[in-house]
Amino acid sequence: MKKTPFTDIHIALGAKMHEFAGFNMPIEYPTGIIDEHLTVRNRVGVFDVSHMGEFWVKGEHATEFLQKITSNNVAALSPGKIQYTCFPNGKGGIVDDLLCYCFENQKYMLVVNAGNIEKDWEWCNRHNTEGAILENSSDNIAQLAVQGSKATELLQTLTDINLSEIEYYNFVVGRFANVDNVIISNTGYTGAGGFELYFYPENAQKIWDALFEAGKNFGLKPIGLGARDTLRLEAGFCLYGNDIDDSHSPIEAGLGWITKFVDNKNFIDRPLLEKQKNEGTARRLVKFVLIERGIPRYGYEIFNEDGQRIGEVTSGMMLPQTKQGIGMGYVLSDYVKIGTKIQIGIRDKKITAEIVKGFM
Repeated sequence: MKKTPFTDIHIALGAKMHEFAGFNMPIEYPTGIIDEHLTVRNRVGVFDVSHMGEFWVKGEHATEFLQKITSNNVAALSPGKIQYTCFPNGKGGIVDDLLCYCFENQKYMLVVNAGNIEKDWEWCNRHNTEGAILENSSDNIAQLAVQGSKATELLQTLTDINLSEIEYYNFVVGRFANVDNVIISNTGYTGAGGFELYFYPENAQKIWDALFEAGKNFGLKPIGLGARDTLRLEAGFCLYGNDIDDSHSPIEAGLGWITKFVDNKNFIDRPLLEKQKNEGTARRLVKFVLIERGIPRYGYEIFNEDGQRIGEVTSGMMLPQTKQGIGMGYVLSDYVKIGTKIQIGIRDKKITAEIVKGFM
């Protein structure tokens, strides 16, 4: 298994380790997932996300290439701006979802999911008929996500950059914890607020130590992938491989807002996705809460009130705060209205749930 610059630290801290996307990653620490989840919601936590992939896209045809291969409108970006987007797969599905960072005109960084690095790299190279300059820097960039209500206050003690001036989905490059050239990005996967930090692996220990020294006054704790998943689900964020994949389109997944049908953007799958937007789809991704006690899990069947199968669960959990079951899943489009009652098949029972707009 691959290691991140922090793997030995996680092991020394007693983390439960497991393979994820080819990396030896911390799933949870001794205090457990619920404690870690609540730490991020109420204070601040730090995630090692150095397993994520980073591709540089440069050269005079960089924007043209990205306009073709991604669903969002790259031309709307200016330096310091970030975009959430996806790679349509040419068959009505999604190769991956990703972030696109604009550093300057014709210079971008793509941040892709760890489990899709090789697939995404092959996809980008195969479709690079424009001649953009592509560079896979995944092994040369480390990343920490500092998330929670006290994240900004903590991070501000380690930089002279005014973090409150960095708007959501914006970034700067500067000095952090006495390390130069750190990308400080107002993004995250928890819905709790905070920043993501990108830096060279040789500076990993220095930044980790600085964070935890400063974090003593803020209740900072390391957070594993288990709580990362519960936090993102509570925030309503999709997970590739569960809620979005090669067999579901961004329109079906409720990602029409990152699928832009603007002039001079003839991206992959545009005709099909534009048709779906105009005519609708047979299924849609919804969020639901269980009215009765239970925990929905990936793959569980979803039924209407008459007991007819209408879909399946893609993500599910029990909220640590309320002990209420929540989840997401694809259902027939007749059942997507907020307030609609559905049933989740859990073992040999059908548990009543209700379609909701969100969980937070």
